[in-house]
Amino acid sequence: MPLFNLTVNGHVQQIEGNADMPLLWALRDRLGLFGTKYGCGVGLCGACTVHEDGRAIRSCMVTLAAVAGKSYVTIEGLSPDGTHPCQRAWIEEDVAQCGFCQPGMIMETAALLRNHPTPSDREIDEALASHVCRCGTYARLRAAVHRAATSRA
Repeated sequence: MPLFNLTVNGHVQQIEGNADMPLLWALRDRLGLFGTKYGCGVGLCGACTVHEDGRAIRSCMVTLAAVAGKSYVTIEGLSPDGTHPCQRAWIEEDVAQCGFCQPGMIMETAALLRNHPTPSDREIDEALASHVCRCGTYARLRAAVHRAATSRA
C-alpha cells in the first residue's frame, strides 16, 4: 500500500492506505483521532468537519490521494486541553446534548470566526446550515458562537 504524507495537528504524518481512502478513516483508523465523527459519508451532515490549511472541509469527501503536502487540524488539535474559545463557549452555553455533531460544529465555528471575528446571526446560520443536529440546540449554538466571538476580541 502506498504512503501519503500530510500534517495533522502540527505533526508530519505518513499514512499507509489506498488512494481512495477518505481522510476521515485515516484520521480515525490510522491515527486514532476519534473526535472527527462519521455521520453520513457524503459530506452533508458536517460531523466529520476538520480544517484543511485553515478552512473547514468535510473529511469524508477528501481522499488520501488529495492530501499530499496539506495541513489538517482536528478537534483534538484545535486545543488539546479544551481551552479554545469555541470549546469553552460550547460548555458555558450548555450546547451539547448527545454531543455527536459538536466537534464538527466547533470546527466550523472556529473557521467562521477566523474569517468573520464578529459574525451576525445570519452569518452564523449560513455557516452552520449544513450541520445536522438531531437534538435541535440551534439557539444555544448561536449564543455559543457569539460568546466565542466576544472572548476572542
